[in-house]
Amino acid sequence: MVFPSDRGSEYTSKLFADACDRLCVVQSMGRVGSALDNAVAEAMNSTIKEEYVHRQRFRSRAEARIKIATWITVVQPHRCHFACDWLSPIDYENQHHIKQQQPQAA
Repeated sequence: MVFPSDRGSEYTSKLFADACDRLCVVQSMGRVGSALDNAVAEAMNSTIKEEYVHRQRFRSRAEARIKIATWITVVQPHRCHFACDWLSPIDYENQHHIKQQQPQAA
């Protein structure tokens, strides 16, 4: 899994890097001053805000965290995305793995 982020101190800390290593997550940071390097992550954040957060009323931060995390892990993997050739992330990944396993033409 790749985790795209900016170069904020929370993402560049040793503690965060160690957590990524433990979880086998690869960090991907954009160049300093280049918002386009992080465009997919920014688009995801925008989608979450527009399609879910701004349409909900949460009674507490704990409720918001649980519901947003559930939306990200349950709904998002099944939605079709432009960045995935209009496939869901799950279907895109499955298709990618199938292509990787096919023998290459000579």
